[in-house]
Amino acid sequence: MSQMPVSSPRFGFRINTTGIVAGLIILFWALVAIAGPSIAPYAPGDIVDFDFYGPISEKLWLGSDYLGRDIFSRILLGTRYTVGISFAAVCIACFSGVVLGMTAAVTGGWFDTVLSRVLDALNSIPSKLFGLVMVAAIGSSIPVLIGLLAVIYTPGSYRFARALAVNCNTMDYVTVARARGERTLYLIFQEILPNITGPVLADLGLRFVFIVLLLSGLSFLGLGVQPPNADWGSLVKENIGGLPFGAPAVIAPCLAIASLTISVNLLIDNLPVKIRDRA
Repeated sequence: MSQMPVSSPRFGFRINTTGIVAGLIILFWALVAIAGPSIAPYAPGDIVDFDFYGPISEKLWLGSDYLGRDIFSRILLGTRYTVGISFAAVCIACFSGVVLGMTAAVTGGWFDTVLSRVLDALNSIPSKLFGLVMVAAIGSSIPVLIGLLAVIYTPGSYRFARALAVNCNTMDYVTVARARGERTLYLIFQEILPNITGPVLADLGLRFVFIVLLLSGLSFLGLGVQPPNADWGSLVKENIGGLPFGAPAVIAPCLAIASLTISVNLLIDNLPVKIRDRA
């Protein structure tokens, strides 16, 4: 069955229904990340149930965890860490990668060669292994996690942006601007960046998904967000003992991770062609 596109004459493109639904789910989690502490019915450490891995009830919308705490409140509070850390890291990684990639493409020469080889070497290290080693060496805190995740995903963003910029750098409008005597910064931010923004935004969304999954994996291994704070990966780790019982405390954070990552992928896949493929 084909999907019914929603026309938008104001912007000149059609928006797929699947993309709209995915965008609404992402917006929901973004709002939860902002307002979660204000709307959570209980504090994250409050013991509200004398039974561990309690079922869903009128009082506990998603049951209780292994200590009898309200898992609904903990998911609301954990959203800020999962979404906030991932969003900050992906912004730093993509900004650094795009700026370096455009600069290398326009400058060329030894700068392009040295920078590409250094970042290729960093990119060759398995991301999870690198994360485990660095967190174990320097400790785990929110600034460290943001910086570490940004460093891990900067090389990939650099390679993607450089490939786009090299293509744009051969275009006639860049050649004309260079013949006019325009400086490198003008070529980067006025001629190349506006023409690669769409693909870069799509790449940012994909890297956000990778960062969410890596952060959740580190937290599941006990090297991510540390107690008493908890992100979604930490909630899965804490309540993994309830999996044989089908406890909502372990299923709910898994569904939260899945809903966010799948929605971001669906949104990117259903972006209008004018936005996604502009280069």
